[in-house]
Amino acid sequence: MKDKAFKTIIVMPAYNAERTLRQTLADIPKGCADEIILVDDASRDHTAKLARELGLKVIVHEKNMGYGANQKTCYKAALETGAGVVVMLHPDYQYDPKLVPYLSGLIKGGICDIVLANRIRTRKEAISGGMPLYKYFFNRMLTFIENLFLGLNLGEYHTGYRAFSRNSLEKIRWEENSDDFVFDQQILIQAAALEFRIGEIPVPAKYFNEASSINFVRSTKYGLETLLNIGKYLLHRIGIIKFRMFLPKEKLK
Repeated sequence: MKDKAFKTIIVMPAYNAERTLRQTLADIPKGCADEIILVDDASRDHTAKLARELGLKVIVHEKNMGYGANQKTCYKAALETGAGVVVMLHPDYQYDPKLVPYLSGLIKGGICDIVLANRIRTRKEAISGGMPLYKYFFNRMLTFIENLFLGLNLGEYHTGYRAFSRNSLEKIRWEENSDDFVFDQQILIQAAALEFRIGEIPVPAKYFNEASSINFVRSTKYGLETLLNIGKYLLHRIGIIKFRMFLPKEKLK
C-alpha cells in the first residue's frame, strides 16, 4: 500500500486554459501523481468542461475570485483528498510539466519542505524565452530584496510552479492571505518566518499568447504589496509588532 505521506496531488489554478490544458496534461510524466485537481475561476471558455472530459477532478468558482483565492481552493481540496505532497502546475503550459516528479521528489526525499521552479537560470534564457524586460527587472529587484531580508538565497521568488509538503500547508496560515497575486509572496514569506526548508530547481521560461501573465499596472501593484509584506515580516521578526499571518496555526488554536 502506498504511503499516504507520499501521495502526490497536482493542483491546477485555471482561468481560460481550454487551449493549453490538453498539452499540459500530455507532458506530465505517467505515474508521478495520484490525482489532478483543476479549479476553474469562472473561465469564459470551456476549461471546466474539457477538464472533466479528460478525467480531472474539477471545482468551479461561480464568480471570478482571483488567483490567490483559486490557490486557496486548490490547497484545501488537495489536503482534504489526503495529499502528502501538493504540486501547483499552471494549465497554461508556461511551465514544463515534465518537472513534476523532480519538485515532488525533493519533498518526498526529506530534503525540502517547499520547492520552487526557477525560471531565471540565466538572463539570456529568461529574456529569450519571452519574459518582458520590465518583468525581468522587477523579478531581479524583488528577489534581491527578499533574499536580503528573509535570509534565504533563492534564484527566484516569483514563479508559479511550486510544490509543498502537507506539513507546510498545515502550518502556514495561507487561508488568511490575499485573494490576489501577492498571495504567492505572502506564502513564501510565511514559510521563511516559520523556517521551512525552501529549495528550487531550474525550469525554462516560456511566454506566449495563451500563457497567463499580468500587465505592467498589476505587476507594479504586486511589487508594492510584496514590499509591504516584507516590511510586516521585519517588524514581526524584531518583535515590534506581531502579525498573526506569521504564526503557525496551532499557536492560535
